[in-house]
Amino acid sequence: MMENKSLYKFIIWLGVACFLFLAVTFTYNYYNTYYAENTSFNEEKIFLYIPTGSGLNNLKTQISPFLKDSSTFFDAAYKTKYVLNIKAGKYEIKKGFSNKEIINSLRFNNIPVNVIFNNIERLENLASKVSNYIESDSLSLINSFNEELFLKTNNLNPESVFAIFLPNTYEFYWNTSADQFRDKMLNQYNLFWNSSRKKKADALNLSPIQVSVLASIVQRETPKVDERPTISGVYFNRLKKSMRLQADPTVVYTIKKTKGFDKKIRRVLYKDLKIKSPYNTYLNRGLPPGPIYMSDFSSIESVLNMENNDYLFFVADVKRPGYHIFAKTYRQHNKNKRQYTSWLRKNNIRR
Repeated sequence: MMENKSLYKFIIWLGVACFLFLAVTFTYNYYNTYYAENTSFNEEKIFLYIPTGSGLNNLKTQISPFLKDSSTFFDAAYKTKYVLNIKAGKYEIKKGFSNKEIINSLRFNNIPVNVIFNNIERLENLASKVSNYIESDSLSLINSFNEELFLKTNNLNPESVFAIFLPNTYEFYWNTSADQFRDKMLNQYNLFWNSSRKKKADALNLSPIQVSVLASIVQRETPKVDERPTISGVYFNRLKKSMRLQADPTVVYTIKKTKGFDKKIRRVLYKDLKIKSPYNTYLNRGLPPGPIYMSDFSSIESVLNMENNDYLFFVADVKRPGYHIFAKTYRQHNKNKRQYTSWLRKNNIRR
């Protein structure tokens, strides 16, 4: 009878011990799977970029180098069903994160990036610049900008579409597609062109695109923001009189478009004025077909709020670098030019 009691106690003790062992093992495994620290890098944090369409294999390639134990991470990823919904984006993983914290970050914390661009000469440069910030490559961006349906729907063409990109800092997700980027830029452009600005453009008998084209010439003509309204007034006066703008920046653009945008242009020579191109305002009347530069806000505002003057000509002022001397008549302009041509000869600069 005593032997049976002892056996019964032993069985109970053994059951309790097994239960405790299993409970401890389960608790340890559960903790190790979800809550134990599982990062292997020394930095305070790293950023993980998960491309669009990524599957399990791609995720393993991306994240495994930053984990102490990838097997526990993927065990947790399976059990939480994260592997069934891997999301593209940029994610922050901090030093000391557990698997649960990593998975939560990958699920909910797609980090926005600031896309910054300004001082850009053409659409291809913009695409290259933007591709450094978001997942879309420059070719995808260019194709999106020039998509026939997009251009037709918005009354644009491959030359004028550059005008919709206003220089600024914009927030995007890293996994933004080319079309999403393009469409947000168009939306920002439409927001900028509010009723007040459209009214001012209408009063000048210019479309918003034409304002941007003229602004791009003004911006390349002078770095002096305070002088831009005056130069805008000069060019507008020439447009009203059907005079050629004869803007040197358009010739520089023509040279680059003809000979390559990597070409360094020191000066515009007389022979350059004869290059045949719709952008050459020495040969063609009116505005070029598109902007020759990314117009900033000050340039656009300088056109919309141009100085009301009677000037038709201007030439560089050698006494005030960056500024110009203005004239109402060709006779006065020739007189003003003498100080400039004299300066060129003195400095042995060929025109």
